[in-house]
Amino acid sequence: MKTKNAFMLVLTAFIWGTAFVAQSMGMDYLGPFTFNGVRSLIGGAALLPCIAFLKLLNGKNTAAFINGNRKDLLIGGIACGLLLFAATSLQQIGIQYTTAGKAGFITAFYIVIVPVLGIFLRKRIGWKVWIAVVIALFGLYFLCITEHFTVGKGDILIFVCALIFSLHILVIDRFSPKVDGVKMSCIQFFVCGIASMPFMFVLETPRLGAMLEGWMPLMYAGVLSCGVAYTLQIIGQKNVNPAVASLILSLESCFSVLAGWIVLGERLSRREFAGCVLMFAAIILAQLPEKERKIQ
Repeated sequence: MKTKNAFMLVLTAFIWGTAFVAQSMGMDYLGPFTFNGVRSLIGGAALLPCIAFLKLLNGKNTAAFINGNRKDLLIGGIACGLLLFAATSLQQIGIQYTTAGKAGFITAFYIVIVPVLGIFLRKRIGWKVWIAVVIALFGLYFLCITEHFTVGKGDILIFVCALIFSLHILVIDRFSPKVDGVKMSCIQFFVCGIASMPFMFVLETPRLGAMLEGWMPLMYAGVLSCGVAYTLQIIGQKNVNPAVASLILSLESCFSVLAGWIVLGERLSRREFAGCVLMFAAIILAQLPEKERKIQ
């Protein structure tokens, strides 16, 4: 795996982790469908100048490459957008019925779901990745679970959200090597935003005044968490085993706790610190190259 790809995925997890504060603040002003819809549209709009700049920079070569994969670009973008809409909506609704710690732990279950689904898609998973997954699960447990673990309505919704996020990662793995990552990311945000609109107007009461009051968390979640991070995910996942990618992306939980400790002054317990150490150890283990078998 290229160091550049790993760095992009770590940066993605960092932005998602630090954006947790923005998402929490945004819910003070807007409902879940309104917040997700508006931030997705902002993310899509933020990428339009990037696409124009990259086209100008790369010239005809990029245009020829994209034209040859227009069908894959549209299918991949629409599929990712619908999956992203379903996952983020379930997450926002489910978190209302469970604790943030349990929600973070259950959401990160995609680190197990992705390699399991990958078996059916004939994705080879090395033994080191499986060990890393187990270590990461222990790390996530220490990091997120501080109360007795019981299963409720919100937990089920969050688990379905984790399953959909797993499919999102696998769809990106399927289409990202074939298409322009920035364009596919842009399409997925506009699809996610448009899919949110019917629910936004039927189930909530979106107000322009509330959007203006919550402009800061909306812009952070829209431009950075959506526009930048999800685009980095798509580009970073190119030619990377989806199981390894899901492990790196699960660092989001670590970064959210560390951001709360550094920025907000929240205390980091020994249990949470041990969880962070285990998570980082799992990521390092997954990155170690496997020895090639000698041909007799």
